[in-house]
Amino acid sequence: MARAFKTLDDIGDVTGKRVLVREDLNVPMSDGQVTDDTRLRATLPTVTELADRGAIVLILAHFGRPKGMRDPKLSLALLRLPYSELLGRPVQFVDWDAADDAVAMLQPGDIALVENTRFFAGEEVNDPDTVARMARLGDLYVNDAFSAAHRAHASTEGLAHVLPAFAGRQMEAELDALDKALGDPEHPVAAVVGGAKVSTKLDVLQHLVARVDHLIIGGGMANTFLAARGVNVGKSLCEHDLAGTAEAILAAAERAGCTVHLPYDVVVATEFRANPPTRTINVHEVAADEMILDVGPAATEALGDVLKNCRTLVWNGPLGAFETPPFDAATVALAQTAAALTQDGSLVSVAGGGDTVAALNQAGVADRFTFVSTAGGAFLEWMEGRELPGVAALGR
Repeated sequence: MARAFKTLDDIGDVTGKRVLVREDLNVPMSDGQVTDDTRLRATLPTVTELADRGAIVLILAHFGRPKGMRDPKLSLALLRLPYSELLGRPVQFVDWDAADDAVAMLQPGDIALVENTRFFAGEEVNDPDTVARMARLGDLYVNDAFSAAHRAHASTEGLAHVLPAFAGRQMEAELDALDKALGDPEHPVAAVVGGAKVSTKLDVLQHLVARVDHLIIGGGMANTFLAARGVNVGKSLCEHDLAGTAEAILAAAERAGCTVHLPYDVVVATEFRANPPTRTINVHEVAADEMILDVGPAATEALGDVLKNCRTLVWNGPLGAFETPPFDAATVALAQTAAALTQDGSLVSVAGGGDTVAALNQAGVADRFTFVSTAGGAFLEWMEGRELPGVAALGR
């Protein structure tokens, strides 16, 4: 199938060309040290390839929320050294005030980190003057930041309309994986959707029931569906006011031929803390003072059997309160099953979202899924079926 976007394979000779590369460098830092360099590592294939091909690589990125004001604590200058060490080659820093002269001094193969795009008040409103100011630094534009693609900002969307635009390697991998997961997947397709509240994932659930064969609902949101079906969930986290919405989603799933899986055995406790006394019980046996905090082992094993009969899996959100032991058991067990099936070649597994990545890392299987997206909001909006501005701009 022909792609709707151009990649670095289509970019041609870039020797001496100034390439504006939008990356996501919004990494956590403490005492001047990067505490998680996952996002930095994701940029390496695109940046090194362009530099090796003789381009002048100008990296655009945001850092924090300076709201159009200069804030030294949010300067990308803080990342120059750690990024250089990761790349294994020099990285220069370019301030917007002297950007034109600084860029004119750069040579083919040079890499420069340009100051925080959000220091411009016009960045987040996609102001044409801001787009023009950024564009005059470059000859070509590469968007490699899927995690920022749901924002129509100057550096994520505007530049694609004024310079020849291409997807970077990380963006390309992300879009290819997402197409395999929901765009043009091999059926049967299963979706795991977890998390605390139905209200945050209403659009996701409504979009998925018409596209997947099996919808596995976990986390606190499963309690809302159980309550809608007349189950007494005790003190569990539950949005009782959304019972009607939950019933409508279940009805839509039935019409679409999508099987919805809710837990039938659960792990409960009377207090939410690490390693409290627990009971594993049938879902109809929850006492008034108990909370459902994880899916039980029998239901988890049955969900594993569901995955064994599927060809594609998309996963967003944990099955239980995975940050607090022992309520990570179901998430870890099902993730390990999915990883094993992926390694066997029988399942294409795509996962995304901050909690999901943390849960898969906890299970020790993040590197055994087909693709794990570090994007949060963009991944969720994609699961809702929305058009992502930064992606759509690449196809025009």
